[in-house]
Amino acid sequence: MIIDKTRTTPFDVADYLGTPEEAAAYLAVALEDGDHAEFKRALGAVARSRSMTAIARETGLSRESLYKALSEDGNPSLDTVMRVMSALHLKLSAVPDRVPEAA
Repeated sequence: MIIDKTRTTPFDVADYLGTPEEAAAYLAVALEDGDHAEFKRALGAVARSRSMTAIARETGLSRESLYKALSEDGNPSLDTVMRVMSALHLKLSAVPDRVPEAA
């Protein structure tokens, strides 16, 4: 019997968000989908990619509060989302969903 000793590690997108542009693009795609849970997961990944300790310091929130708010069961307030976005040096923007038809 041969035992495979190959070790794998779980994929974490946070390991691949090296630049602010990559983080912004990832969040933009999550927002386009319109799924708030997906955006929350994406925001958590971007925050982890930058260091939750640093994000906590810049937002004035505890690391535990951030992890809880951005967890699967979390429900971050708009204030928390905006604080995290600011700490990441990113901003949310609104764009029309569709172009209205001419009258």
